[in-house]
Amino acid sequence: MNLRKTKLKEKLLEKLEETLKAVLPVLAIVLVLCFTVAPVEPGIMLAFLLGAVLLIVGMMFFTLGADMAMTPIGENVGTGMTKTRKLWLMVALTFILGFIVTMAEPDLQVLAEQVPSVPNIVLVLSVAAGVGIFLVSALLRMLYRVSLSHMLIVLYAAVFLLAYLAPGDYIAVAFDAGGVTTGPMTVPFIMAFGIGISAIRSDERAEDDSFGLVALSSVGPILSVLALSLIYRPESAEYVPARIPDIGDSVELWKLFAGELPEYMKEMAISLLPIIFFFSVFQFVFRQVPKRMLIRTGVGMIYTYVGLVLFLTGVNVGFMPAGNYMGQVLAGQPYKWLIVPAGMLIGFFIVRAEPAVFVLTRQVEDITSGAISAGAMGLSLSIGVAVSLGLAMVRVLTGISVFWFVIPGYAAALLLSFFVPKIFTAIAFDSGGVASGPMTATFLLPFAIGVCTNIGGNVVTDAFGVVAMVAMTPLITIQTLGLVYELRSGYLERRDAKRAEAVFEQLPDDEIIEL
Repeated sequence: MNLRKTKLKEKLLEKLEETLKAVLPVLAIVLVLCFTVAPVEPGIMLAFLLGAVLLIVGMMFFTLGADMAMTPIGENVGTGMTKTRKLWLMVALTFILGFIVTMAEPDLQVLAEQVPSVPNIVLVLSVAAGVGIFLVSALLRMLYRVSLSHMLIVLYAAVFLLAYLAPGDYIAVAFDAGGVTTGPMTVPFIMAFGIGISAIRSDERAEDDSFGLVALSSVGPILSVLALSLIYRPESAEYVPARIPDIGDSVELWKLFAGELPEYMKEMAISLLPIIFFFSVFQFVFRQVPKRMLIRTGVGMIYTYVGLVLFLTGVNVGFMPAGNYMGQVLAGQPYKWLIVPAGMLIGFFIVRAEPAVFVLTRQVEDITSGAISAGAMGLSLSIGVAVSLGLAMVRVLTGISVFWFVIPGYAAALLLSFFVPKIFTAIAFDSGGVASGPMTATFLLPFAIGVCTNIGGNVVTDAFGVVAMVAMTPLITIQTLGLVYELRSGYLERRDAKRAEAVFEQLPDDEIIEL
């Protein structure tokens, strides 16, 4: 028992350290801006700091809970359903799983809160359906061994065709939805699900094909939101500015947070109950998980629930309004272009602190046998995200259409897929949502909205798209590194062959005959 408590304590401290690394750089940059060029009211500053504390504690419990509950559920369900060898059952279970897990994704909840005119539940259900459908397509790809590159080309061609037909107010939101969906809830689950399914195959490509599930699940939300735009026509698409809290003292501050807490407790209970019900039925039918693991999964679910409630309360009540307000303050200054380097600086540190990015960099280092180091990979991603956020802030200030960035970006990514090892393409498209972690949706997007509101721009078309820009970066960065690795490997092989040939030519005839 004591050993178990010690391990749990170590895990909690590990998750706390990961969360602090992600949040503290943003806090430091915000505080520097607040005390220099972007003064904010004391009440808003206190709400921001309390929101940050709740966000840190919430993410700590949530990520621990996801590791304890969602990852084992994904792997066991993937393994269990493939054992049935019944395609219709596998398709049905995969869709249901993708749907209900997406409903509980915190980053999606945060995005839905900020999208004007479309009710939260309509957007969340639409995105969840998209993930469910495309998780099924990822399953079929694995079972029938379809090329990921070919599927991505067809799907992104459909994306840009639908985007051409869709109203402009939906395009940036659709691409943002693809970025936030692959968040801390869905990614561990889908990756574990893929490992569980790949266990049914014993060929040499099985491990490579276990990548790509997140990539296809990211396309689903984009297509589903664009399809929604052709069906659902709201009466008004005007953005309603976020309410900036007016706080007079510490008691009012507490009341502000305590008043919203019951609402998020109810929302998260509704989001998580379908997952609990589904897994209970699955366990009753398949008896896949031993009793000890069931207890661990149950405890993990409790941690997940507590973490989600604290995270969303901190984000929606304290963090987002402060980000929005700071954007407005900076945009009101004579040097509003300062938001470009500020966004780049935040982006550089955010992506380096993401736990999923750390896992990704180690993964690439292992695949390339050290030819591409984790340090070089991390630095490349940081620079890429910093540049993409700088361009996103330029978009906010100038009103340039998101199409001018996403079309060439995705075209370059798809073109690279023909020249790099397939495993790099799968990892690159899988990691599109990895870079756009919680900080992007909870601070940078509200920050961009605040700037856009102040300068009189169109929030829906100009501010939204920040998450999409960040999510697009790894697609190009990782595949470019893959291309470097491929060229370097070819060069080394040719060099070694020439050296061997030169040595061989210098040998006496009798030694050559003996060889």
